[in-house]
Parts: sequence; C-alpha cells; structure tokens
Amino acid sequence: MSAGKIALGLFGLLFVGAIALVAWGIGVNNKIVGLEQSADAQWAQVQNVYQRRADLVPNLVNTVSGAANFERSTLTEITEARATVGRVNLPATAPSDPRQLEQFEQAQSRLGGALSRLLVVAEKYPDLKATTNFRDLQVQLEGTENRIAVERGRFNEVVRDYNTAIRRFPASVIAGIGGFAPKAYFAATPGAETPPAVNFDFSRQGATAPAPAK
Repeated sequence: MSAGKIALGLFGLLFVGAIALVAWGIGVNNKIVGLEQSADAQWAQVQNVYQRRADLVPNLVNTVSGAANFERSTLTEITEARATVGRVNLPATAPSDPRQLEQFEQAQSRLGGALSRLLVVAEKYPDLKATTNFRDLQVQLEGTENRIAVERGRFNEVVRDYNTAIRRFPASVIAGIGGFAPKAYFAATPGAETPPAVNFDFSRQGATAPAPAK
C-alpha cells in the first residue's frame, strides 16, 4: 500500500472521529440544556407557590383586623415580613449563587413564621375562627404550605440531576466550554419535610373542621 493511500486512510479515520466527537458534544450539550431548562421551570413553580402564599396575606390581615382588640404587633410583623419578601431580588432562572437563595429562604422563613404566630394568636378569638372567611383562608394557607414543601423538594431533585450532569467527566468538559454553572439547592432545615400545622380545632365551637386543600 502506498504512503498516499495510508495517509488518505488516516485522514478519513480522523475525519470520521472528528464528526463523531462533534456529534457527541452536541448531544451532551443538548442534554445539559434540557436539564437546565427543567431546573429553571421548577424554579418558576417554586416562586409561584411562594407568591400564592404572599397573595393570601392581605386578605388574612384584613379578616383578622376586624376582630376586637386583635394584637396590632402581630399584624405589623406579618405585613413587614411580606414586604421583606418583596424586596428580595432573584433571577428569573434557577439561581447559581447560594447566597441569593439563602436570602430568599430567610425572607420566606420570616413570613412563614409570622403567619404561624398570627394563626396561634387567632386561637384566642373563637368568634374569628368561626367565620367562614377566616376558615377558608386557613384552608388555603394549609394547602399552600403543602405545595411549597412539595415544589421545594422537586426543585432540589431537578437541580441535583443538572449539577450531577455538568460535573461528570467527560461531560464536564462540554459544560465548562458552554459556561454551565452549578445551581444552588434549598437548604434542608429541621422539620422542613413537614409543613407547618395550621389546623384549628373547631369542635369546641360546634363547627366541623374544613377538609384539606386539594
């Protein structure tokens, strides 16, 4: 076999190998993009359920404000906590900076704590608890807390899949070239797997407790 044919054969092998390498790189890149899109979509869902909780606050505050001598400090706390949530600026896509997510979590935890304390204080007002509007809001809040726990868990799952994909070799090479950065996780806190209990015992007022939110 002549040197020319050998060189041509080697060139052909290199060409085929280069095509295969490019095809592999495109496939890996597309997979990472898909995982990133899933993380971003789930982040949007997390924001939606948190916003749903924030949207319940004005109606809840207005409802309990009508109760005689209801603690003003409790209402002030929950109003300020909601305002703090609104001041936390986060990107539309799943955040890569853990500090950003930590600030978001802290603000949301403050609002969640304020809501829990407001509902505990409401225990002192049987007439308030017996109103249909308050009970409806309580059920909506319970359902929202459940959704928050579920969506946070799903977010961590899709972020885990994405982060794993961009760190595995050799896909990590493509991720580095494409500028794919790891996403931040929601931190696990003691009792985070159990949504706050916001049910009241209405039996003492002769009423039936509302069914859980669907």
